[in-house]
Formats: sequence, structure tokens, C-alpha cells
Amino acid sequence: MALALGVDTGGTYTDAVLIRDEREVIASAKSLTTRADLAIGVGKAISAVLDEAQVTPDQISMASLSTTLATNALVEGQGGRVALIYIGFKESDLEKHGLRDALKGDPALVVAGGHSHAGGEVTKLDVEALEAFLDSHTGVSGFAVAAQFATRNPTHELEAARIITEKTGAPVTCSHQLSAKLNGPKRAVTAVLNARLIGMIDRLIGRAQDQLLALDITAPMMVVRGDGALMSAEQARERPIETILSGPAASIVGARWLTGAENALVSDIGGTTTDVALIRDGKPAIDPAGAQVGGFRTMVEAVAMRTHGLGGDSQVHVMTEGLKGGVFLGPRRVLPVSLIASEAPEVVHAILDEQLRSTTVGEHDTRFARRVPGVHADGIGVREEALLDRLGDQVLALSGLLRTRMENGALTRLVDRGILQVSGITPSDASHVLGRVEAWDADAARKALELVARKRVGSGDMLAATPEQLAQMIIDQLTEQTSLTLLETAFAEECEDFGLPPKELARHVLTQRGLAQHRGLLALDAALNVDVVGLGASAPSYYPAVGERLRCKMVLPEHAGVANAIGAVVGRLTLRRSGTITSPAEGQYRAHLEDGPKDFNASDEALALLEKILRDEAEGAVREAGAEDIRVVVDRDIRTARVEEREVFVEAMLTVEASGRPRVATG
Repeated sequence: MALALGVDTGGTYTDAVLIRDEREVIASAKSLTTRADLAIGVGKAISAVLDEAQVTPDQISMASLSTTLATNALVEGQGGRVALIYIGFKESDLEKHGLRDALKGDPALVVAGGHSHAGGEVTKLDVEALEAFLDSHTGVSGFAVAAQFATRNPTHELEAARIITEKTGAPVTCSHQLSAKLNGPKRAVTAVLNARLIGMIDRLIGRAQDQLLALDITAPMMVVRGDGALMSAEQARERPIETILSGPAASIVGARWLTGAENALVSDIGGTTTDVALIRDGKPAIDPAGAQVGGFRTMVEAVAMRTHGLGGDSQVHVMTEGLKGGVFLGPRRVLPVSLIASEAPEVVHAILDEQLRSTTVGEHDTRFARRVPGVHADGIGVREEALLDRLGDQVLALSGLLRTRMENGALTRLVDRGILQVSGITPSDASHVLGRVEAWDADAARKALELVARKRVGSGDMLAATPEQLAQMIIDQLTEQTSLTLLETAFAEECEDFGLPPKELARHVLTQRGLAQHRGLLALDAALNVDVVGLGASAPSYYPAVGERLRCKMVLPEHAGVANAIGAVVGRLTLRRSGTITSPAEGQYRAHLEDGPKDFNASDEALALLEKILRDEAEGAVREAGAEDIRVVVDRDIRTARVEEREVFVEAMLTVEASGRPRVATG
């Protein structure tokens, strides 16, 4: 009997499952994700699932981890302080592809160097400028290096990385190691995000491995990549950007395993995000343009996933404009009031009671702050330090923590860095008020919703007459925003050109009237013409109404709440390596290799050498990651042009994919 352990660390819960012989879920368990030390939640979930199944740690033959940590960090703008070394580009290129936004005010050096399209050196790397920059910029957790045409010749990236490592010891991400494609600014965005995530993912994997050993589980550990395939823990530490959409990708793989669906939309609601993707012909659809998350388009190959800041813990925003007002959810995640009250009941209830006794609703009512233990506060400003000193290790109401409006910005920056967490009302609180969930403090949730319900709208009336009425408004809004997310995905996947962007089509009056089955001089009908697989612990509470709204079949499989953890252990170890052949002159064929370009007189010779190198790299890496029964597939994309009645070689892109099942521990 082979037992595989799957673990998924989400924004709110950490899930664990045990699967026997890749055929049967024999146990599942949940534990609250502990952001201060993720290993605590991981350990509790694993211990619970072992107890439920009545198995011993030595019976585990493989462990695998999927995580929404990287995705959530990018959606919420969190991560370490990074620096970009941008070689051979212009200062104005920092504005391309959202690179300036990705830096979020972190330092960048635009320095001389780089290569040509053919791989020849354009200008020498300005080593003096690089060293001076490194001397003047401290407190950087990771460096990103992106050089012009580095995929054609990575020499300057590698030299810069060597210097940075020698002078700082900080981890360095080279853009050419993340993608073999052209487009320097986009590669730079990917490298910056990778550098920002390195410390966070390294801590998660390291602590998860420590926890496995503490529980006497010695099986090898894998990590789910953004395309649903597996990679080794060591590979994930080096290339954490490849774990963006790891959790969502695992959910797609898990949904397929649970339902056998050939064609379906999969909607996975977590605490922070809702992730929607398509299963087409039994496989997850892959995004040809690269994974997009948190507003950034990367060069990471991942499932074609639309990630929205909409989850059970999404912040509820009150709209007081108009006669009736209303609510809107997300994209930021906050701590549910019911959750923070369960952790600090005396403080939270005393303040909520005091706020309820007031004749007016305060700006910061229901909002509390706490520091996340173990998260370092390097490189913060004076205002941020003052807030942290004032907060200490307490849970404080924002009304007591913030003394001037100037401190609002400091608070936001601390939340973005993951140093502080703030509370607010959420759909999870609404579910507690309606009696759908009993996990945390329902009484605190009711008090919080009662406070917010008292806010006045344009007519002068209260937003809602009772906490229950406001709770239903919040749940209805979650249904509406989830439905729009699914419609956007469906329109985006349609082959036909409807003349409007998917977002506008989803909200178009004809679409909405069709869903409502308008009957007048016109009969309008619209429906989602594919099944939806609803995943996530809260899916049974929220998604039946979504199916009714979209007039489609909503599939809610058993174990839907742990589909990510299931997907973590039923995938294959897969690695891809890509390279390029160009033709700088007629009869000359150039293979662009890691140690620089190499020229040949025949295209077949260049292709054969590049394929051998890529095959050896991919097969060696996947074997090192722990795969067996390895299968190798080679894709040759050779582009030619017709010149004077003959075909002329222009360029070739080779991609070698090696995959195999994880090798299980035999004891």
C-alpha cells in the first residue's frame, strides 16, 4: 500500500489529505494557516490526518505541497525588499510591462552592458557602477538581474550575479534562467517577482520540511508548480516564481481527479482569492502569454487562471452613495472579526461593545490590528516604526492605534509588507451571522455587522435594518461577483469575437437580462453552457446560488474542500528546458547556450547539439528531483521564410520536456 501525503497552505486554512495507491482519499483534515510560522498549521493538519487515518509516519511514501502563498503575496503586494540590476536598457524601459509597479519603490540600477539580437556584446558591463550601487544599497533581501538579449548571451547576467553574490551573499535571480524567450522588460518583471518571493517561499519550504522530520516523516517532498506539475523542494526554493498559481493549479488537477470532468470551468474559492480555470479535453488549459497575477504578466508557464481578490475573508466595502447604498467585496484580504475575536475575545468584545454604545458609527469601527510574529521589519520608515512600537504584541482597535491621518499610509505599507494584519467584516463573518459556519466567534461577527448596518446611505436610512439583513447582502454580493468572474472567464475562452472585452460582456445589459430570462417583445436567454466544479471549504455554502444565477450545473464533489491538497499528490514531476537557434548570416547557424553562442555551418548540427544539451539538462534535473519512469518529449518550432522561391531558415525554438512519476520511499 502506497500512501501519499498532500498538503496545501492557503491564506486561511492549511489542508492535508492521505491518498492510497493514487485511487482513494482515506483521510482529510484542516488547520488554520499560521502566518507567523506556517509550519505550525502544517504540523497540525498533518498530525490530524495521520490520527484520522490511524497510520504511522513511516507508512508515508511521498509528501507534496501546494500553496497559494506566492499568489496571495503578489495579489496583496507583499514580499521582500528587492533591487533590480537592469543591464543595457534605457531608463524609460522601466515603465514597460509594469516593471516600475512591480518594483513598488524598491531600488533599480540601469547600467551599461548587454548584447545584440545575435548574441554579440554591445557594450562592456559597467562593473564599477554595479559595485558602487551595491555599496550604497543595503537591506535588500534579493536581487533581480535582467540584461538586454540575455537569452541570446547570458554572460553579463552571470557576471553581475557573481559580483552580487560575492559582495552581498543575497540570493540572485537571473532573467534568462526563468525564460528562454525574448522581451527583456517582461523577463525583468518575472525576475523581480521571483526575487521578491525567494525569502518567503524558502521559509515555507524549509519549515515544512522541518515539520515533516519532526513528525518522523522521511519521505521526499515535492512542490506543485503553476502548471500543475510537480517539482522538487530544492527547485522550488531557487525558482519560487514557478509556484505562483501553485495552489490553483493543484485545485484543477484535483478537480479533474475527483470528477473525471472532460470539459468544465473550475472555480476555487479560498480566503483571499477566487481562482477560475478551464478543463478542456481532460487537461488544464495553459496560458500561452504567461501567468498573470496581481496585475503583472509574467513569463511563467502556468494554467490559464483568472485570479480575483474575492474570497471568504475579502474586505467588505460599504457604499453609502445613492438612495439604497450597497456593499462591494475585495480585493484585499482582512482578518474576519469573528477570527480575531476568537484569538483575543476580551479585547475585541470590550471595544465592540463600546462602539455599539456610541450614537454614531466611527470610521474605524470593527477594525483591529495585530503584529504578525516572526516577520522582520527591515527597511521601514519612521512612521511605521512608531506604529509598531505603539502596537507592540497587543491587539488594538485602529481608532486607538492611529493618531493622525498621516499614519494611514504607514499602516497600509506595514500591511503590504506582511508585518501587520488588520481586521474587518468579511463574507466569513456574514456566514457566521446566518448560522452557515460555526468555526469562530459568531457573537463578535454579529456585533460587527450590527455596527456596519447602522451606517447611513443617501436616503438617510441605515444600510440594513438588522445584522442578518446585512449578512444576506454580503452573501448576495459574493454570488454576484463570483458569477461575473465565471462569465468573464467563459467570454475570454470563447473563440468568437463579440466586439467587446470579456469584462464588459459579462456585465452587459443583454447578458444580465438573458440570465434573468427577460420576456417582452424580445425573449432573451443566457446561460453558462458548461458545468462548473465548485471547490473550497466554503463552496457548498456559496456556490449553489451561483449555479442558479448562471443557470448551469454546479458540481460540488466530495472532498471539494481539500482539492488543492489532492492535486498536490496526483501530478507528475515535469521539467522543461528551452533554447534557440538563429541564423546571423546565410549558411551560418548559431546555438545560444548558457556559456555563450556557438556557430555551425549546418542547421542539423546546431539543432542536434542544442537538443542533446537540453535533453541532458531536463532529464538530469527531473531525475535529481526524484522522478522515475522518465518520458522525454521534444518540440521543434522551426521558422522559415520564402525568399526567391526557396525556404530560408530564420529561427528555431527547441523545448524538451522530461516527466515521470515521483519515486516513492520504500523504507
